[in-house]
Amino acid sequence: MAVMWRSLGGFAATKLFRAQTPVCSVPVRCLNLQEYQSKKLMQDFNITVQKFKVAENAPQAVDIAKNLNVHEFVIKAQILAGGRGKGVFDNGYKGGVHLTKIPEEVGPMVKNMIGHKLVTKQTPKDGVTVKKVMVAEALDIERETYFAILMDRAYNGPVMVGSPMGGMDIEEVAVNNPEAIFKEGIDIMTGITDTQASDMARNLGFVGDKLQEAAAQIKRLYELFIAVDATQVEINPFGETPDGRVVCFDAKMNFDDNAEFRQKEIFGLDDMSESDPREIEASKHNLNYIGMDGNIACLVNGAGLAMATMDIIKLHGGNPANFLDVGGGVTEQGVYNAFKLVTSDKQVKSILVNIFGGIVNCATIANGITNACRNIHLTLPLVVRLEGTNVEAAKKILEDSGLPITSATDLDSAAQKAVASLR
Repeated sequence: MAVMWRSLGGFAATKLFRAQTPVCSVPVRCLNLQEYQSKKLMQDFNITVQKFKVAENAPQAVDIAKNLNVHEFVIKAQILAGGRGKGVFDNGYKGGVHLTKIPEEVGPMVKNMIGHKLVTKQTPKDGVTVKKVMVAEALDIERETYFAILMDRAYNGPVMVGSPMGGMDIEEVAVNNPEAIFKEGIDIMTGITDTQASDMARNLGFVGDKLQEAAAQIKRLYELFIAVDATQVEINPFGETPDGRVVCFDAKMNFDDNAEFRQKEIFGLDDMSESDPREIEASKHNLNYIGMDGNIACLVNGAGLAMATMDIIKLHGGNPANFLDVGGGVTEQGVYNAFKLVTSDKQVKSILVNIFGGIVNCATIANGITNACRNIHLTLPLVVRLEGTNVEAAKKILEDSGLPITSATDLDSAAQKAVASLR
């Protein structure tokens, strides 16, 4: 289950291959890398990016600017949200991205950023506190293209996606100019070939020396993709400068959770300072949790069943407060931890437990439920639907507990009862 939440990001390239329209939309939790971290990864693979360094205070930023040896600087607030350039800080300072040619002007800019909350269209209402800024070389872009590598089931492995129409919403390009989208599968056993890299660079509109340089960058991006167990690397724009350089100006990366054991350094970069504290707590107990905006907490085993449970709650007029998959190997303690987690959310007014016991023992769930109810002194309405392994013993445990637990025989009635409990 974990791989779904980290590696299936909602980035543009993935959307070119699949579209979903569920009744209930589930937020996606990804391995969060700041912009400077992605650039550092590319730099380590000799992929061309702007010169840059990271500062945590104004004097440090000024010192970086004085020694970066570039013509112009771009100062970028480092938060995990887009739209920074049009954002506004809580002190009234406008824009999380600024340009200057004078090192001394960097200090006041950074002073207005670090320690202040930046509000953009993609941040929470109150914004996100900026703790670091990136001081980078500002480059003119003569031409923008789009390039991505991703794992795709339709190709049974990696596929390259490119377009000469970069620097814009690639989904719009796919709709309005589908002939401008180029795709090619890569044999994961042999890797990307010189011919494939050159053909893609040519399709992106590179010519002459820039074609050779773009092809070389494409090959290095594939090397990065494989080496870090990425599921997606998206470069937009993948551009060229007036002085003839081919540069990766911005990158978005997704990684495979199943490879965390051999990518400890990469996963160690995960910036959790902007993550939901509940998600961090859930990960400590091997629970797959995503907070949402509703008031009916869901405790389910299995990702598919969890999503179906949220959908049917919506169908009956309710709003799920979370996605929570306890997993097939859950213990009584795991159930207790799950209850503590969902009840810590003050917007939760009812709880729906929906378990289909295939691997998991329903009696284990029932003992965990009764233990949790007693120990956390649960006062919220609780609806429980159990089916599968040892279900009769589980139902008896709930009945004999003397606790005010509402039982349901199927998912439809369980959802109806959970919604009704709010009235």
